[in-house]
Amino acid sequence: MISIDDAFALCKSAALGAGASEDVALSLTTAAVAAESRGQKSVGVSHLFDYLDAMKEGRLDGRAVPVIERPTAAVFRVDARSGIAQLGFDRVFNDLVDAARTVGIALFSGRNSYTCGALGYYVERLAEKGLVALATANAPAAVAAIGAKRALYGTNPMAFAAPQGGGPVLLIDQASSATAYVNVRMAAKQGNSLPEGWAIDKNGEPTRDPVAALAGALLPFGGVRGGNIALMVEVMSAMSGANWSLDAPSWVDGNQCPGIGLSVIAFNPTLLDPSFESRLANHLAMLRSVHGVFIPGFEKADALAASVNRGLDIDDDMLQKLRTMAG
Repeated sequence: MISIDDAFALCKSAALGAGASEDVALSLTTAAVAAESRGQKSVGVSHLFDYLDAMKEGRLDGRAVPVIERPTAAVFRVDARSGIAQLGFDRVFNDLVDAARTVGIALFSGRNSYTCGALGYYVERLAEKGLVALATANAPAAVAAIGAKRALYGTNPMAFAAPQGGGPVLLIDQASSATAYVNVRMAAKQGNSLPEGWAIDKNGEPTRDPVAALAGALLPFGGVRGGNIALMVEVMSAMSGANWSLDAPSWVDGNQCPGIGLSVIAFNPTLLDPSFESRLANHLAMLRSVHGVFIPGFEKADALAASVNRGLDIDDDMLQKLRTMAG
């Protein structure tokens, strides 16, 4: 076990050792440790190594300074310039919150970045400021639309968050595919089989072999409807000027940045209903206690509390690798 603070310091030092600037290392480490602390290991510290490898191999500019434009009072357009998506979001965050509170709605539109990491990270932060938020992001093609024999869309996640009075943020974060790419990669590493309906091989045939799935394509959840959502996310994310998933270079191989898009919309619910937070809290409590409904967000809050109390259970090999990279 390692404390959150110690893990943060180690991850930041490793990012600096991989060539990141101070600002990039801070933004990237904050996001990775936040995911790890909430039990999202596939997009936590293990995913940080994808960023560090990408810096070394040229897919990610670890010293890129995002270009920020504000064409209207409520629109923030950010070009990551082959860097990370998190840094541009961090730099406009306070202004984005102020704009949403004042105008009622505000938009962050990012392009030309490496992967966005845990998408829920962006909306959770806005919900903690009393805002309702929706985010979409595309990615290099890894998902086949129903009827297709090859990957056409990214895993194209959506995330949604809303504040509830006196309780954890309602937080929904899920891919348009049957599962996230990083989960398939982890299954391949651990030698585990995939459930039926998650993937096809390179010939377009159904497969439960994660290695064959990585060479083929994932499938959208819910058949055609999941594919429709993947396409919707694609349009929402790429309207920033980002690459379409089909045109995006790989995020795990080569020396070109994927150049993906990220859209985050923030709403001020109190302009519509001053009692929104308390009403949502009462409604979620009823759903959870009376009807036994799983309410997403509670499990991440519980995981975070446990991480604060006990520290993070990070694999010894990963810790040693981080120490080596940190020098």
